Amino acid sequence: MKNFKDLSEREILALAISLEEEDERVYADFFEGLRHDYSASASVFDSMRKEETEHHRRLIELYRQKFGEHILLIRRQDVKGFVQRKPVWLVRPLGLDVVRKQASAMEVETRRFYERAASLAKDASIRQLLDDLAQQERLHEDRAEELTEENLRPDAKEDEDKARRRLFVLQIVQPGLAGLMDGSVSTLAPVFAAALATMNSWDAFLVGMAASLGAGISMGFAEALSDDGSLTGRGHPWARGLICGAMTTLGGIGHTLPFLVKDFQFALWTAIVVVLMELGVITWVRHRFMDTPVFSAATQVGLGGALVFITGILIGKS
Repeated sequence: MKNFKDLSEREILALAISLEEEDERVYADFFEGLRHDYSASASVFDSMRKEETEHHRRLIELYRQKFGEHILLIRRQDVKGFVQRKPVWLVRPLGLDVVRKQASAMEVETRRFYERAASLAKDASIRQLLDDLAQQERLHEDRAEELTEENLRPDAKEDEDKARRRLFVLQIVQPGLAGLMDGSVSTLAPVFAAALATMNSWDAFLVGMAASLGAGISMGFAEALSDDGSLTGRGHPWARGLICGAMTTLGGIGHTLPFLVKDFQFALWTAIVVVLMELGVITWVRHRFMDTPVFSAATQVGLGGALVFITGILIGKS
């Protein structure tokens, strides 16, 4: 790698051309990654791409005038001082906030590059162009805000809020709810069967912990391996698996922890109260995020929980 201060004017221009070409393609990737879910914001990045294309054209034009047709291949990784960027194609699906933060960081880095490059340039025309581009990059963030105001009309903002909510439900709520339901309901039978069969709090606690952890691991892997999210838009598979597994374990541990109390009758009734609270939380989540009517959600969740609970009692009493 070469120190930035040691670059010649020809190398500085060649590097600037490379940087503008890279930024142009990054903004094109942003546009492509956002246009399905956030069409209005995607158009903002498409406009920024066009600006980078114009910067690229002006740099090439000046380079040809000064140094001829052959443009040196100098990239950001060849010069010290640049921040490593995570490739856009590795980030799927693209999140709007993540993209805006990365775009802001790109603008700051590019502006500082042009300011430093202009201070090193001796040729008046090169320095003038680099100063102009530094000024334009300085105003780029303001220009992005103007583009946002132009493109994100109230109806467009409403559409993007709906898209954001849809992605949140797909990537967070659905795997979390599936895990919570499985953990809260499926572990009822083994926990209460063990409790009533042994009449011992510690034995019931051990069975509950084993069932909760086992179910969490199983549900986590099942969710992670169900699909990679590339076509469904459900997010990174291992993130979904982690959420689902954690919520499954939490759902089972909730009514298992009361059995740490030595008083069996107190622990049993406390666990029953916790179960009712868990079913209430599941009902609320289904109503709030899945648009399920309260009565319907309560009936479905309550019926499933009751059947499993009765199964545990019958087995434990047998």
